[in-house]
Amino acid sequence: MPTRKQAAQAFVKTWSDSSKGREDADRQSFWNDLLQRVYGITNYYNYIEYEKDVQVQADGKITTRRIDGYIPSTKVMIEMKGKNVNDLSKPIKQSGGDELTPYEQAKRYANHLPNSEQPRWIIVSNFSEFDIHDMEDPLGDPEIIRLEDLPQKVKVLEFLVNVDQQKIINEKKLSVDAGNLVAKVYDELTKAYAAGRGVDIDDPKIQQSLNMLIVRLVFLMYADDSNLFARDNFFQNFIERREPQDIRRGLIELFKVLDQPEEERDPYLSDEFNQFAYVNGGMFSNENIVIPQFTDELKRLIVEDAGAGFDWSDISPTIFGAVFESTLNPETRRSGGMHYTSIENIHKVIDPLFLNDLHEEFDKIQNMGNSNQRTNRAREFRQKLGKLAFFDPACGSGNFLTETYLSLRKMENECLRIIVGENPTLVTSTEYNPLVKIQNFYGIEINDFAVAVARTAMWIAESQMWEQTKDITYANQNFLPLDSNDSIYEGNALQMKWDDIIKPYELNYIMGNPPFVGYKYQNKSQKEDIKHIYRDENNKPFKSTKKIDYVACWFFKAAEFIKGSTTKVSFVSTNSITQGDLVYNIWAPLIKLFSVNILFAYRTFIWNNEAKNKANVHVVIIGFNSGVSSDSKIIYDPNPKMVKHINPYLLDAPTVMVRSQTDPISATKSMNIGCLASDGGNLIIDESEIEDFKKNDPLSVKYIKRVMGGVDLLRNGVRYCLWLQNVKPGELKKMPMVINRLKRVKEHRLKSSKDQTREMANVPYLFQEIRLPGNDYLAIPATSSERRDYIPMKLLSKDVIPLFPLSTIPNSTLYDLGILESSTHMAWMRIVAGRLKSDYRYSSKVVYNTFPWPNINVKQKFEIKRTAQGILDARNNYPESSLADLYDPLEMPIDLRKAHQSNDRAVLKSYGLKPTTTEAEVVQQLFKMYEKLTKQEN
Repeated sequence: MPTRKQAAQAFVKTWSDSSKGREDADRQSFWNDLLQRVYGITNYYNYIEYEKDVQVQADGKITTRRIDGYIPSTKVMIEMKGKNVNDLSKPIKQSGGDELTPYEQAKRYANHLPNSEQPRWIIVSNFSEFDIHDMEDPLGDPEIIRLEDLPQKVKVLEFLVNVDQQKIINEKKLSVDAGNLVAKVYDELTKAYAAGRGVDIDDPKIQQSLNMLIVRLVFLMYADDSNLFARDNFFQNFIERREPQDIRRGLIELFKVLDQPEEERDPYLSDEFNQFAYVNGGMFSNENIVIPQFTDELKRLIVEDAGAGFDWSDISPTIFGAVFESTLNPETRRSGGMHYTSIENIHKVIDPLFLNDLHEEFDKIQNMGNSNQRTNRAREFRQKLGKLAFFDPACGSGNFLTETYLSLRKMENECLRIIVGENPTLVTSTEYNPLVKIQNFYGIEINDFAVAVARTAMWIAESQMWEQTKDITYANQNFLPLDSNDSIYEGNALQMKWDDIIKPYELNYIMGNPPFVGYKYQNKSQKEDIKHIYRDENNKPFKSTKKIDYVACWFFKAAEFIKGSTTKVSFVSTNSITQGDLVYNIWAPLIKLFSVNILFAYRTFIWNNEAKNKANVHVVIIGFNSGVSSDSKIIYDPNPKMVKHINPYLLDAPTVMVRSQTDPISATKSMNIGCLASDGGNLIIDESEIEDFKKNDPLSVKYIKRVMGGVDLLRNGVRYCLWLQNVKPGELKKMPMVINRLKRVKEHRLKSSKDQTREMANVPYLFQEIRLPGNDYLAIPATSSERRDYIPMKLLSKDVIPLFPLSTIPNSTLYDLGILESSTHMAWMRIVAGRLKSDYRYSSKVVYNTFPWPNINVKQKFEIKRTAQGILDARNNYPESSLADLYDPLEMPIDLRKAHQSNDRAVLKSYGLKPTTTEAEVVQQLFKMYEKLTKQEN
């Protein structure tokens, strides 16, 4: 049987024939052949749907269009063109008259599909290449595979037939359903506890008992459906035989029995109890839990809904553990329910850290031609897997540990398949017992209930994998009693000594998703943790870390822990640690003290935690070690790219970290911020209110001035303010409307917690902070959408009062506008600016003052002035459109884009760069200039 690579080579040979490649006649044969011959889909006629109808609205009419190909199971949409279409990026005239690229055509169809059928990928092909568009980044560039390169890149298209995808979908649904059942049982148990005489349901002992009881019940229901007690429905029948009032007494006795080896049990114990196997592992060792009286409804839920009505054996321990914890966590219950980290995102952390290398090593073993050599190498590889140790110092419900355990055990089982061969016999020895043990998976979690859930999830994972092992080796051993599972610890990971749990030299990998808490949201304890962790070589707190995200503590502690060892780390983090002035504050100590070396990184993407009403969290994933590594590094953005070095901005560039500057590092104008009113909105006048002032307070008109904030700038907002800086004594009394507003300003300021603001209550007619440019100025909004290619900026008259946090540059010229509106400056801004969620946060100290301006001649300066004027001229062609409209990437007029492109070329030339210079190359050049200008030593 040919390998997939060989099959791809044969496919390429067939479809390289110049006679093949007609759009209508050959497209179905092309895809059927690819799916069957290369990817092993024998029932392709049921797997892929051709000519799928979609209703598209165009020109006020609804017409039926047909999607060339659609794969429902993997959500892949296919748009085919003939071989005669050489350039898939060029627009093609449609039947309705529109000109669309093939991708835009497919995207239009996709927009009219129901949510359940929205494509995860769109592939555009002309038989000679595949353009793969990842719909998690719909505006990004496609990954292009030429037909002749398919044998070398056959894995890239594996998402077409991701056989694990449906399994994950099923496991997700099953696990969430299980979580809902657990929530019902939990709620009913809560009522049962509350019914006790004098019982306070918020008593810590009662809460601990409730949590422990629900963990035990879930384990027993899982044990029932997984036949761990050697008979179906053992526990369900135990409950069903009892009246509700007798269940409490029965459970108390049962829990004692489950914690006793058979030889230590009461010799007169009834068969009903004695038939339950010894569980061990600490699951039933705490006899001090309080068990309430059961109700009819509680019994019904356990026997019917959660017992006979549900099969627990196929739940995903990875998903269920997190669902279980979040279902019963008071905070998530209050906020609307369960959430968990998707398995896909877990693999973004563990795959590049270790799993990709292990899979590659095992693939080579599987493909060895000599069976004896293959068996010996499988034995060695299995021994290697069994020695690996993993640690998650913020493990929550243990989903990173559980998924890692499952991944390694699956590989170990495949090793056993090779070792045992095609004719296994009944195994009674322990020769093939798993070497990958749950005891090698260490964790720390601050929440005691999450610890219990994590341990339970690991036991369930161990049980499921043992069943698969028995299918391979024909072992006849029972899963029970459980191994002890005491490698997951309860406590504050930032206060604990990690080497009390495991020594760095005994550990291979640290991973996880530590908590993200921005400075504004940190409680006193968390701020103390930061001071405790972020200390210099003299054990003094770093002054620069006062405003860092809480997650940075895990990076620091992990880097300190692994120093001098070969252990590697991979953490998910909020993307703030790679942006703005936090980069230097966080990373300079890590590099200086521990020689942190970034091995791989996922640049910013949205972290999907499967919460019901989830907020988009923008994160990065960073893998690192301590010391120098000569191996190639990988940046995922989102597709992997091999690079020589990764700096703390997650770029293939030298490790130069930008520090906030009070003054510009280049010889240029200073930037300031607008005026701060602190007025409760009472000094600001909406456009609709102007007529009232003219009519009822005519004297005030000469004190009314136009104001401009960031939103006004972007959206053509028209607002005014009372600018009373030069008001004459006695005039205010003649302006009753103004006096009423000033009274409200005073009241607002007196309520402030800031001394300075309360002092300004004595002069309510003045803005609290006055920063007038004095001359005409360039205005830059503090916040701008990440979707824009350029931050819209505008030259304003000195008569317009700028409002905080609008940035201003007085005496600005067309040259200043041209430089700052260029792709060169935008490239710098995108790297060093902070973020508000995903939006850019433009600041003087971090972006403007650190930006290296070019050394130019008179001719170059004149050319940039000319191209900057071209930008303004293009804007003037659309007087009714706001800057927000003009700079929307989907609506930007062609003449404005061309004007910007001309300006970009002129600015690049002033830096000695070619028009074809990539953004990454631009940033590298700017970093070199920055380093030279600041003579920075990081």
